[in-house]
Amino acid sequence: MAVLLETEKLANYIDGEWVEVMDVAPVFNPATGKTIVQVPLSNASYVDDAVAAAKKAQKEWALVPAPQRAEVLYRVGYLLKERKERLAQLLTQENGKVIEEARGEVQEGIDMAFYMAGEGRRLFGQTTPAELKDKFAMSQRAPVGVVGIITPWNFPIAIATWKSFPAIVAGNAVVWKPATETPIMAYELAKIFEAAGLPKGVVNVVFGSGRTVGNAMVQHPDIRVISFTGSNDVGRNIAAECGRQLKKVSLEMGGKNAVIVMDDADLDLAVEGILWSAFGTSGQRCTACSRVIVHETVKGALEERLRSAMEKLTIGDGLDESIKVGPIINQSGLDKIKNYIEIGKNEGANLLEGGYELTGGQHGKGYYFAPTLFTDVRAEMRIAQEEIFGPVVSLIPVKSFEEAIEVNNSVEYGLSSSIYTNDINRVFKAQRDLDTGIVYVNAGTTGAEIHLPFGGTKGTGNGHRDSGIQALDVFTEWKAVYVDYSGKLQRAQIDVE
Repeated sequence: MAVLLETEKLANYIDGEWVEVMDVAPVFNPATGKTIVQVPLSNASYVDDAVAAAKKAQKEWALVPAPQRAEVLYRVGYLLKERKERLAQLLTQENGKVIEEARGEVQEGIDMAFYMAGEGRRLFGQTTPAELKDKFAMSQRAPVGVVGIITPWNFPIAIATWKSFPAIVAGNAVVWKPATETPIMAYELAKIFEAAGLPKGVVNVVFGSGRTVGNAMVQHPDIRVISFTGSNDVGRNIAAECGRQLKKVSLEMGGKNAVIVMDDADLDLAVEGILWSAFGTSGQRCTACSRVIVHETVKGALEERLRSAMEKLTIGDGLDESIKVGPIINQSGLDKIKNYIEIGKNEGANLLEGGYELTGGQHGKGYYFAPTLFTDVRAEMRIAQEEIFGPVVSLIPVKSFEEAIEVNNSVEYGLSSSIYTNDINRVFKAQRDLDTGIVYVNAGTTGAEIHLPFGGTKGTGNGHRDSGIQALDVFTEWKAVYVDYSGKLQRAQIDVE
């Protein structure tokens, strides 16, 4: 039996208190279409209250020694570990991803808690020789203040931990707007922060739409950082407004990721990687493989293996351990995928597998789409250029390694890429020449680990990274400190002997 939420209506979490909101909307299980909870639709006044609480709490929190701040994250990590199965089942119900993926996502949060807690005893700056006698020079990290994080529905707990944990350990306070499609993970994580002893006001959760709550956060003068994961169009608008305010902004947006399969590749291994990357989370990942760039000499063999493997995929409610592909998040997502299927057909791509909605029977009133394979796709086609965000893969034949690299780099995004080859010279050329922020060799386009930077180039982002120590750069300012113990005025560059 599935784990049940103990409440029928969620509340905002502001200044350590649960604050009810009258205006609410239903949250649907995408596997069944059933309502599982009501989510608040807050107005801008709740953002004002959350920011005021965060601003007040941050002044005290910044004075807590970083190793003590880290102790709270350690406790958060242990609580996440203790509640892992419960969280995974709730995540599957609100998001639809299959249960093994949900467990993996919760594990990302656990890993991030322990990793960022470790930074509480590092947060390294630098000491350098000063150019003048009897003078000391160093740099150190300082918290920015109040941080606003806006997270998507496809990884409702993992991405939130990528952003909130480094912000917290660095001495900031957080105002968090989760996606209204998947609010349960935010509710559960807020309860964990509370149980771990995080002081009131250090983390605040405000549920609501991006148009209302998200916009109020971006506009608020006391939020000095916006960390956003979501669509390219929304990210561009956020960047423009933050630029006008001289506010720090970190963007992680779309992807149009490719697996390159060379003529010397292990095809069976490549098929496994493509299947996992393309159809895991039903293709609803920013790192999902939506293009396969294949050498023409092995194209036919790869197609045959892929079709055979796709026919064995089980599709249904992710709470069933035997299911490998879950539902699409909602009707809007389903409609977008169906529209791209028609675009692909009209462009002249050859539809080999799938291309249709799954209805009735075990799929009931859920939002399901058959795993789909196009072939004979040209690199300039829209289905090979635009993010579909569904279980749709396009095979693009090429004649050489050099052409494969060129096709990979021909899209506006630059998040993840992969190459399957046994040629070590190609491996090193590929990791140099592929223009994405993440590169895999003999693996699919997904599987990032939390201790390395996550993010991409070009239209995928604006140069910042989630995860790894690089995430700390988003939530800290560098401060240079000079201590002159000469007892006299010394002028840099002027009084150098």
